[in-house]
Amino acid sequence: MEKLKIVETASYIPPKTVTNDDLSQLMETSDEWITARTGIKERHISLGENTSDLCTKVASQLLQQSSWPVETLDLIIVATMSPDSFTPATAAIVQGNIGAVNAVSFDVSAACSGFVYGLDVVSKFMTGRQGMRAMLIGGEVLSKVVDWTERGTAVLFGDGAAGVLLENNSADSYLLASVLKTYGDQHEKLTAGQTQPLTEFPPQTSTVIHPFTMNGQAVYKFATHAVPETIIAACQQAGVTVDQIDHFVLHQANARIVKAIAKRMKQPLEKFPLNIAKYGNTSGASEPILLDELVKNGQIKRGQLLVLSGFGGGLTVGTQIIKY
Repeated sequence: MEKLKIVETASYIPPKTVTNDDLSQLMETSDEWITARTGIKERHISLGENTSDLCTKVASQLLQQSSWPVETLDLIIVATMSPDSFTPATAAIVQGNIGAVNAVSFDVSAACSGFVYGLDVVSKFMTGRQGMRAMLIGGEVLSKVVDWTERGTAVLFGDGAAGVLLENNSADSYLLASVLKTYGDQHEKLTAGQTQPLTEFPPQTSTVIHPFTMNGQAVYKFATHAVPETIIAACQQAGVTVDQIDHFVLHQANARIVKAIAKRMKQPLEKFPLNIAKYGNTSGASEPILLDELVKNGQIKRGQLLVLSGFGGGLTVGTQIIKY
């Protein structure tokens, strides 16, 4: 049980909104079709800002809210599947942008589970390091890896970033349990940004990066079974019951998935907040965006028990129980 206090939360959403009606001008779809199948009404798209730009704005907000001197940051992790580049890491760019000269910085790539995986990495870094300070951000510009003519994926994804500041000196906030699982034998069910090896030398074309592909039915089945299993395992690890959880902050992949998980867990849907209608699927940014909204509007209060759960590409799932 690690004493990791979430000190602050923050988020940044690009201003450009793309509605379902906007998408119906690009492809054969409709607001009714998208809403019925996903719960999404609109999403935000980044124009002229890359992933590091969104994450830098979140980082600046977090520092301003906390009044922490930037040089006191020890660690910066960015969870993303849409980095600015293969190298440098997006976290390194953020570190340079905010001047966090003492912060070790790197990315975590676990798609929609990235933020939860990143929180586990932070906890391991902080073990035995009293007073350590860390910044964890989930940030995505998925619009750059979407095929905007492909209805099956284009309607799903949006851009955004959000994050938290964490400190290892609290006596009243804890990471109670962490359950991470990877199902690499199903890796082909959800892919994006794939590259191909050379087939000839000298090469005739530059590297090609492929857009999203997804087996929606397979991902739905995976999520509705694997997420409840990890929630139950995390509750057992933490020594709490599912009924004691105050809020289930789940990855916003599809409203139908979240509702199916709530039903499978035999928990009221009111404990499973949704914001997918406004933002779509923002992958690694999804859970922290929702967490920030719930903290800012007062729905999440100190001392409450939270489940954070991400699931997606890999295939991966990660669930944690936090006493906020």
